[in-house]
Amino acid sequence: MNNELYPSWIELDKSAFEKNVSFLRDYIGNDVVFSSVIKGNAYGHGIKHFVPLAEDCGVRHFSVFSSDEARQATRASNHDETHIMIMGMISNEALGWAIERNVSFFIFELDRLEVAAREAKRIGKPARVHLHLETGMNRLGLENEEFKDAVKLIQKNSDYLQIDGICTHYAGAESVGNYVRIKEQIENFEGYCSWFEEHGIEAKHRHTACSASALNYPETIMDMVRIGISQYGFWPNRETYMNFVKRYPDVDKEHKDPLERVLSWKSHVMSTKKVSAGEFVGYGNTYLTSRDEIIASVPIGYSHGFGRNLTNVGIVLINGKRAPVAGLVNMNLLTVDVTDIPEVSKGDEVVIIGKQGDQEMTVSSFSNMRNNLNYEVLVQIPSILPRHIV
Repeated sequence: MNNELYPSWIELDKSAFEKNVSFLRDYIGNDVVFSSVIKGNAYGHGIKHFVPLAEDCGVRHFSVFSSDEARQATRASNHDETHIMIMGMISNEALGWAIERNVSFFIFELDRLEVAAREAKRIGKPARVHLHLETGMNRLGLENEEFKDAVKLIQKNSDYLQIDGICTHYAGAESVGNYVRIKEQIENFEGYCSWFEEHGIEAKHRHTACSASALNYPETIMDMVRIGISQYGFWPNRETYMNFVKRYPDVDKEHKDPLERVLSWKSHVMSTKKVSAGEFVGYGNTYLTSRDEIIASVPIGYSHGFGRNLTNVGIVLINGKRAPVAGLVNMNLLTVDVTDIPEVSKGDEVVIIGKQGDQEMTVSSFSNMRNNLNYEVLVQIPSILPRHIV
C-alpha cells in the first residue's frame, strides 16, 4: 500500500498478535476455546483486516456484538471452519439469516428463543443458541423466573434448538471494588448451570470470561473465553496487570510486558514553516510562539479521532523525537512544534500511536491526554482509515 496516498493509516503487527495469542493460550489452556472478540470494528483494528489476520494465527472462533458485525466477519473470513457468535443485538427478522449461515447467538429473552425455534423449523436446520443468564449485572440475561419456560421451549423444540452454550457476563471484573459482586455472580452462575443440568439441558460450552475476568478470576475460564482487549496487546487496566504479575512474578521478567500492541497509527509531515517569535499559530490565539519556531503541519485532526481537546496538549513522534501540538487541532489538520527536532521535512513519518526509534506513544498515554479509556480511543479510530498488515 502506498501510504503517501492517505493522510494517515493503521498498521497491524501480525507477529505481535501471534505472541499475544500464544501467551493467552498458554494461560487459559489448550482445551479451552479461544473466542476472539471483534466488536467495535475489532476494537478499532478493523474487522475486514483483523479476521483473516487472526485466522492465519489459528483463531477459528469470533465474538461480535450484533448481526451487522457478524455479516462483516463472515465476509472477511477465509476459513470454512470459522464460527461467528453474536453476543448482543440481533433482530428477530435477522435470526433466519444467522441460522442459515451457522452463526450462533445469545438468548436473553424468551421471545428470541421462541422466534429462533420457529425460524429453525421453517429453515429445517437447528439454531445454535447460547443461554445468557442474568447473574447480577442487571443488564441483559434470562431471569431466574424465566428458566422453567426456557426449558419447556427447548424441550418442545429439541430438534431445532442446539444449545451451544450457557453464559453470563461480569459487572466489572477489572476492579477489586467489584470483587464481592463478581464472586456472587460466579456463585449464581454455577448454581444456575447445575439447575439446567438437573432439568436435562446440557450446553456444549459454559463461558463467562472476558479478558478481565480470565486474568483476575481464573475460575471463570471454564470451557471457552471471550478475549477482547488483551489479544490486541492491552491489559484491561493497570490494576489487572499488577494483580497478574503478583500471582505470576515470572511473567514480568526484566520488566517486560508479555503483551505487545498490535496497532500503530501513522501519518506524515505535510509541510513545514518558520514562524517568528511572538506570532500566533493557526486559528485564534491559543498558541503564541515564545521564540523563532519551526512548525510542521500533519494531515490529521478531530475528524480522524485526534480530539480537539488535544490542542496544545497532544504529542506525536517525528524522527524519533516527541513533537508537541502547537495550536488548535482542526478537523483535518494539526500543527506541531519541531524546532528542536533536526532536519524535519515534508514526507517524514509521524507516529500518533506506536513506536519510532526509542520512543513510543502508547494508547494509554494518548488516552490519558484525552481523559478517555484506551477502549474509547481504539474504537473511535475511524473505520475509513486504511489498514494493512506488517
